[in-house]
Amino acid sequence: MALSADETRRYARHLVLRDIGGAGQQKLKAAKVLVVGAGGLGSPAIAYLAAAGVGMIGIVDHDTISVSNLQRQIIHRTQDAGVGKALNATTFVTALNPNVNVVPHPVRIDVDNADGVLAGYELVLDGTDNFGTRRIVAEAAERAGVRLVSGAVSMWDGQVTVFSPGGRRFADLYPVTPDQADLPSCEAVGVMGPLTGVIGTLMAMEAIKLITGAGEPLIGRLLLYDGRAARFTELEY
Repeated sequence: MALSADETRRYARHLVLRDIGGAGQQKLKAAKVLVVGAGGLGSPAIAYLAAAGVGMIGIVDHDTISVSNLQRQIIHRTQDAGVGKALNATTFVTALNPNVNVVPHPVRIDVDNADGVLAGYELVLDGTDNFGTRRIVAEAAERAGVRLVSGAVSMWDGQVTVFSPGGRRFADLYPVTPDQADLPSCEAVGVMGPLTGVIGTLMAMEAIKLITGAGEPLIGRLLLYDGRAARFTELEY
């Protein structure tokens, strides 16, 4: 897929980057990526995927913007309060990079619609904050045979991993569904704003690596980040 003159200028630093180059940028342009959640994790992931030139980005979020989101959900602005997150994220991407085709999905993803929402995408990023939804997305990605970049945050801590067809599964990492009491919401316990940027940006990095074939993705490896100690830890599962 050829790059236009504008795209050649826009992606100049990728084009001279070893392991990306013209071939990798063309792969990004041809890619179809679905981001589930346009909140704390989805915001930086969407921003960097759009800036990198991913050709088609689907954005799933049924929620509307509230002022309390703005401490960490950086693609939304004060004047956007009350607007649907999927629609507002679409506006953000279009302003950032008009070469990207954005498809908003302003729906709550569930067992009934997950397969339909994922249809046509080759890669999924899940940044939702609900364990049940994360399991639904993971199972739908597994059925569709597409790779999944999964991230999660709480208070000062975050994690990211990649699930690939035929490899380690969501059920391998979480064989037992945790009790809801053990998974307090960020409304109850809080979340450090920049933490979502750290993990969301790592999710975008993994997505770009998977699309271009560059580097070694986090398949079967869980990367943990402790924001208070400024320490990364890696686990295999």
